[in-house]
Amino acid sequence: MAGQINPNLLLAVPLAPLAGSAIAGLLGTKFFGNVVGRVVSHSATILGVFIAMVISIMTLNDVIGGATYNGDVYTWMTIGTMKMTVGFKIDALSAMMMCVVTSVSLMVHIYTIGYMAEDDGYNRFFSYISLFTFSMLMLVMSNNFLQLFFGWEAVGLVSYLLIGFWYTRPTAIFANMKAFLVNRVGDFGFILGIGLLLAATGTMNYDETFAKSTQLAAMHVPGLGWPLLTAACICLFIGAMGKSAQFPLHVWLPDSMEGPTPISALIHAATMVTAGIFMVTRMSPLFELSDTALSFVVVIGSITALFMGFLGIIQNDIKRVVAYSTLSQLGYMTVALGVSAYNVAVFHLMTHAFFKALLFLGAGSVIIGMHHDQDMRNMGGLRKYMPVTWLTSLVGSLALIGTPFFAGFYSKDSIIEAVAAAREHGMAGAGFAYWAVIIGVFVTAFYSFRMYFRVFHGPENFGKAHAHDHHHAHDDHHAELGEGKDPTALHEATAHHEEDEDDHGHHGLAPGQKPHESPWVVTLPLILLAIPSVIIGYFAVKPMLYGDFFKNVIYIDAERHPAMEELAHEFHGAAAMGIHAFTSLPFILALAGVVAAFYCYMINPRVPAAFYKALRPIHTLLDNKYYMDKFNEIVFAGGARLLGKGLWQVGDRALIDGLVNGSAKVVGWFSTIVRTFQTGYIYHYAFVMILGVLGTLLYFFPFWRA
Repeated sequence: MAGQINPNLLLAVPLAPLAGSAIAGLLGTKFFGNVVGRVVSHSATILGVFIAMVISIMTLNDVIGGATYNGDVYTWMTIGTMKMTVGFKIDALSAMMMCVVTSVSLMVHIYTIGYMAEDDGYNRFFSYISLFTFSMLMLVMSNNFLQLFFGWEAVGLVSYLLIGFWYTRPTAIFANMKAFLVNRVGDFGFILGIGLLLAATGTMNYDETFAKSTQLAAMHVPGLGWPLLTAACICLFIGAMGKSAQFPLHVWLPDSMEGPTPISALIHAATMVTAGIFMVTRMSPLFELSDTALSFVVVIGSITALFMGFLGIIQNDIKRVVAYSTLSQLGYMTVALGVSAYNVAVFHLMTHAFFKALLFLGAGSVIIGMHHDQDMRNMGGLRKYMPVTWLTSLVGSLALIGTPFFAGFYSKDSIIEAVAAAREHGMAGAGFAYWAVIIGVFVTAFYSFRMYFRVFHGPENFGKAHAHDHHHAHDDHHAELGEGKDPTALHEATAHHEEDEDDHGHHGLAPGQKPHESPWVVTLPLILLAIPSVIIGYFAVKPMLYGDFFKNVIYIDAERHPAMEELAHEFHGAAAMGIHAFTSLPFILALAGVVAAFYCYMINPRVPAAFYKALRPIHTLLDNKYYMDKFNEIVFAGGARLLGKGLWQVGDRALIDGLVNGSAKVVGWFSTIVRTFQTGYIYHYAFVMILGVLGTLLYFFPFWRA
């Protein structure tokens, strides 16, 4: 069946977005003198992504029909028996990812026409997002570790450019550098894992590595005695921790909100942050042989799912609420990986891609309507001014909290059930994971509808002079939970406010101004993303979780990890699953979260203020993001400064300069002595020659030693 997919057609999938990126980035910018205008730039990139999406859908259809492809299309280098190639592995997993990446990317491209219409970097932005799409496609289509690493690093590089797109803002430059450096920490572990597998197997091809998995399970790291497969899997997962923003390498993702909103949707929905989830799923034949690595994955995912959700409760920036929601949902996916429910993890990856892209783009639409004001405290009552944005955002919120029959319900509920099954079988870490994902249901519902109610309902707080514009007293920020910044934070917020004014003109709506619905190029992607956010879970749950869709793609040892088998026995169809959910604990907790948010922000706003006063130390802890940034600054950045100072003083000045200067002094001293023989007299030169011959004889024929 492998021959049914044309490799030349597959090449067009990543190359079409790359060609669009080249047209917009070279011909549409100052690099080649702005040869083409905005229309050509966005048309070329949109056409490239559209071609990639069409071929991806065709490929998925072929894969559903039984076709696969696994082969090399270009050999870059051969070293002994090891080949370094560019190749594609097309099966259900990669075909599904290709469709998700290209479809969400296409929506983001169309949306960008409206969102970035007034930006001077319009063409450059389109070039970046199309290049990002190319990088992600190379990652998910790869059949070897070398190409995987290329795509892995390429999405990191382009995300650096995108997060710092507004490079005149100091906050944007800080955020993109932070993302770049934190991801390098994870990538160091990632390349160590690849190196361990390469050293043990002598190949970088996936299938050849997987074929030796049993041998790898019996090997140990030389000199350390650690199980080699466990060490390699943990190292690979450390790479996933950086790319998929898992604790403690999550700190870059909230700050990446400094980039334009379309980038938030592209990076945090379907592409970069899901690369780690995809990679671990692809490596399931290896992870299944290491219970230690799986337990490590479960614990890290549980911490991320629960504690990052808490941070979403206190945010007032609409984009940051959605960003912390992404962190929490990535934690859910990671937990599913840890309990060997890989297909549930990628199922949630798919459903999450649509409704989270919808929420980010909906937030961007709100920001357009509010004239670049992102503070939810300045909003309220937008429902009647922005009906399309309101309805689609409601759909995204309902999908996010796991409302029965919405897309997010089928994947999220399946994760909770899989964790419960793993806990019953005594898996290490599954007990903590269960409570983390259960509590996370309430937390997710609370912060999601806190945002929804404050933005679209309640009193209209726009077009007024606000304490939240940073012109009024600090005590006004104590009015509710989530407020109460210190003077430094207020200063930073004021600086950010001034930067926004510089970039976009007036910040927020002026007195008397009203919000407005966004243009069709913004609302059309919202509508198109809302459709799969409702229906795709219902139609995909059976084939992806309990059918043959991932057969021979994802490997699960059912005897050691029976969670998915137990879920299959309890599954009686998508409709029955949705109906039964109305009596389940997750639904009750989600409903409680919505009711609590409604009461706190629509009925009795004094409740959050009371919580703030009673729980001020906890609020301070959350407001400082568990002090992770300060810890990193003191321990890692401070340690790096000390190390750098030590290397400079000892290594550079004492050793390098000392040896270099010392050797120069020795040469100078020797040349001073030799110079005395340069007299111009032949008998002096003859004397020196005799001394040279004598020295040579003494060195090679040391007769004097006898």
